[in-house]
Amino acid sequence: MSWHQGPLVGFDLETTGTDVESDRIVTAALVRLEPDGTVSEQRTWLLDPGVAIPEQAAAIHGIGTDHARRHGARAASAVGEIAHAVAEVLRSGVPLVVMNARYDLSLLDRECARYGLDSVEQRIGGVPSPVIDPLVIDKHVDKYRKGKRALQALCEHYGVTLSDAHEASADAVAAVRVVRRMGERHRPVSTLPPTELHALQVRAAAEQSASLQAYLRRTADPAAVVEPAWPVIPRRR
Repeated sequence: MSWHQGPLVGFDLETTGTDVESDRIVTAALVRLEPDGTVSEQRTWLLDPGVAIPEQAAAIHGIGTDHARRHGARAASAVGEIAHAVAEVLRSGVPLVVMNARYDLSLLDRECARYGLDSVEQRIGGVPSPVIDPLVIDKHVDKYRKGKRALQALCEHYGVTLSDAHEASADAVAAVRVVRRMGERHRPVSTLPPTELHALQVRAAAEQSASLQAYLRRTADPAAVVEPAWPVIPRRR
């Protein structure tokens, strides 16, 4: 059975911003989809991130500072629960689907460090794997397609309904459905075992970063640096 025909678990974060080194988790979701597309398990978290949520971020995901403070869990305990739950999925061998994994998994890693908690990597004794990232795969199999590649754009391209964008559970489910469509459409990807698909994405993500870096250095910033690591950016020393 190909990976796209088996169970998959989607993971998504909504956060205070886009900087993995300084921003915080506001909501998180882990959702398991069975081969028939039904949701069999779902866990969600709402956190008080301990900092004000910028208006720009609240406008995207709908969670403001006051709501998070009143209803959110203490960040340290919730981050520990999220890391534990993600590690359990990876230990089970079920592929973890994460749109733009380099961001979500790196931010979770930094949150663990912030609160003195074991990271997912420490909990499983290695780099998180197997991870399936719709963004990396789409750029690999359809390199020259023009247009945006955010989750909503990928849903439109692959014919997946996304009814509540930037709600963590909805985004997690949509990411799983998108990679299933990718598996159906792109046989060279679907025939790889999950571990080999993970390794392919490590190489593809590095190549994509190098290409973007070269483009930026030619057109905008001669000193531009685009992180090549995937699915987790190494911590700064």
